[in-house]
Amino acid sequence: MARLTKAQREWRPGMPKKRRSVKVMFASLTLVTEAFVVFFATLVVFGLRGRELGAPLVLTGGFGLVVVFVLACAVVARPWGVWVGWALQAVLVALGFLEPMMFAVGAVLALTWWYGIRTGARIDRESAQREREQAEWEKAHPEEAGGAGAPDGQ
Repeated sequence: MARLTKAQREWRPGMPKKRRSVKVMFASLTLVTEAFVVFFATLVVFGLRGRELGAPLVLTGGFGLVVVFVLACAVVARPWGVWVGWALQAVLVALGFLEPMMFAVGAVLALTWWYGIRTGARIDRESAQREREQAEWEKAHPEEAGGAGAPDGQ
């Protein structure tokens, strides 16, 4: 028998589904994309400056940074998680000291991070407001809230 997760054990019929944060989804997507960028940047630095910097150092540092970017997705939902993401943006831009093109790539991805955090937070606020207004309307109109008047399938 498979073990149930905590959410599965606590679920009861009629429970509302918890809404996922758009900000967290945008942030996670950006961090995973940046992990791919760091992976390929590691290969570029290895190819161009591997002998000069030391191949094991370049590969270990680069692939370790890839892991950090992926693991940051797990903490981005916490209050301090966004700041971890900002710190990783600074690291990404600082990779320009090893490969100058990373200044431009890092800046573009940092702008993407900023836009995703800003827009995701706005969408989350608007969704929460809509849910509050929907709950108030359903409370004021219980006979209509169940969808009794709506045709099947709508």
